[in-house]
Amino acid sequence: MAILTKKDILEIKDIEIERVEVPEWGGDVFVKGMTGLERDTFEASIVQQRGKDARVNMVNIRAKLAAQTICDEGGVRLFTDKDIRLLGAKSANALQRVFDVAQRLSGITEGDVDELAENLEKNLPDGSASD
Repeated sequence: MAILTKKDILEIKDIEIERVEVPEWGGDVFVKGMTGLERDTFEASIVQQRGKDARVNMVNIRAKLAAQTICDEGGVRLFTDKDIRLLGAKSANALQRVFDVAQRLSGITEGDVDELAENLEKNLPDGSASD
């Protein structure tokens, strides 16, 4: 296997885009994998901080990930963060279809959210967890 240079790595197009059938919406959408920065931003958006307490906020998580990853054929997002609430009002089945593909393309496993919650709990002052 070849040793990659900085230039090689930066020039590689490594973000996958997949067409996803969403019968609840009467057609298909494109879903893209997230960049490292997008994934970090997504993970930060589900952490709710109140004073010294922090917890993982799962409310509207499917719509948050859908807004981040539904795109046009070229990978440009169709929705902004301002659209998350509107997407959250759409079919749970449709959002789950998009969510599953976005998770896979972005390398997010089911255990990643649990791990994020565990890390938050471990890093709380005095070892106390938020309710």
